Amino acid sequence: MTENDNDAKAIDAEDVRQYSENYNTGDAARANHVAANAAVKNGVIKAATSYEGTRELTHDFSIELKQGTITDQQRSGRCWMFASLNTLRYELMHRWKLEDFEFSETYLFFWDKFEKSNTYLENVLNTLDEPTDSRTFEAINAYPADDGGWWQMFVNLVNKYGLVPKSAYPESQNSKDSDAFTQYLTTKLHQFTIQLREHHRNGKSIDELRTFKKRYMEDIYRICAIALGEPPAKFDWRARVKDGDDDKSSDDKDTKAAKKNATSNASTKKSEAKAEKSEGEPGIDERKQIVEHDITPLEFYHKYVPVDVNDFVTLCNNPMKNRPFYTHFQLKYSTNVAETGNLDFTNVPIKVLRKAAVDQVKAGHPIWFACDCMQYCLRDGGYFSKNAVRVDELFGTDFSIDKANGLEYSDYPSNHAMTITGVNLDENGEPNRWKIENSWGKSTGTDGYYVADGEWFDQFVTEVIIRKEFLDDKTLKATQADPVVLDPWEALTARCD
Repeated sequence: MTENDNDAKAIDAEDVRQYSENYNTGDAARANHVAANAAVKNGVIKAATSYEGTRELTHDFSIELKQGTITDQQRSGRCWMFASLNTLRYELMHRWKLEDFEFSETYLFFWDKFEKSNTYLENVLNTLDEPTDSRTFEAINAYPADDGGWWQMFVNLVNKYGLVPKSAYPESQNSKDSDAFTQYLTTKLHQFTIQLREHHRNGKSIDELRTFKKRYMEDIYRICAIALGEPPAKFDWRARVKDGDDDKSSDDKDTKAAKKNATSNASTKKSEAKAEKSEGEPGIDERKQIVEHDITPLEFYHKYVPVDVNDFVTLCNNPMKNRPFYTHFQLKYSTNVAETGNLDFTNVPIKVLRKAAVDQVKAGHPIWFACDCMQYCLRDGGYFSKNAVRVDELFGTDFSIDKANGLEYSDYPSNHAMTITGVNLDENGEPNRWKIENSWGKSTGTDGYYVADGEWFDQFVTEVIIRKEFLDDKTLKATQADPVVLDPWEALTARCD
């Protein structure tokens, strides 16, 4: 039997003739030609943009959180890291009354690459007898040190390495555009894997193999340090505290703590500074300052970040039949730091996920979330909405797939993480649009912010990170149950990059 001996039927010339005739005749011909003119000239998304849909989806929200300057991951897959740090910087800024603040994303990027490399080699050591074409080994070997990740990977890094402000470890060319760095790091890791498996076939013990691995990691450290620069073990930090007391998110205790940790840089009295201004000299900024010398990243995290990254849980909404709700899942080979546990997710109905998200924003806390950002997205205007991107009208056909089938057939994979910083509630208290802080810079969306309607949120958001205090009893109990362990290709959501 040859490969062509089957029942497949090819398209023939008569089929094509009939399709063309139907396209060019009848009532649909005019609409097809107008749509083609628009799409060929402007591209599908612009041609499908509905002015009515964008008008209805205003950038106004009943609840908004005041965030810092928009961030930009540039040509890297660090969205999950940016979104995570954006949730924490909001808390830091409002606790310590800072006008603006940004953590160093490159600092965690360094340690993520380093730790993923070690975890990958450990996974290789744990699967030495797996065939290279087995599904398990292919899953382990596919992306040994890619940019993508989840919130819990961020938690692992913060717990081990702490955090630093961007001033202490700024961006490098290889953090802003990571392809070449990741490519050669991956090649080196694959080279080490070949060597480890050869040593195993030659009878080396696991202890001997780990000795090799330890030497290999010195090369990995050098590659990371050359590409990104060595991360600081200690650093100095200075920040100015806002004037006034208009930040309602900071209580009296927080304000007193901020003042206690602040020192004044003023060398003159206010009257003298005022006199300098009247004489045309630059005035002295007399706002209080927070000053730190030789502080470690872990000390900085514990001292200045007013939330514990371990007090959050991962809620998913995956309505596939083989992913029952109120079930706690754990994913094999998913961690980025070898000594930590594998990543876990609790699957809940969308109404539960949605309510937890609303409650958290109403309480004044932003939310990390994962979604398929490619679906019905207008990057220029900053819209996520089926009513704004009318591809059904452009092509004259329906594109609806329910969420369960979209996930099962890989049409709605989570591929991007962002931060929710606002919500609009209708007259019944239900969310009809969400304010989203992206990490694509200020040139996209409305100064870097997007708006998603309620339907889009329900269908394309797969994962949110929620503080435990905003979980109902049933959901909290589910997060504490023994997990159902999944193989690496069975993830409820995909890594975000």
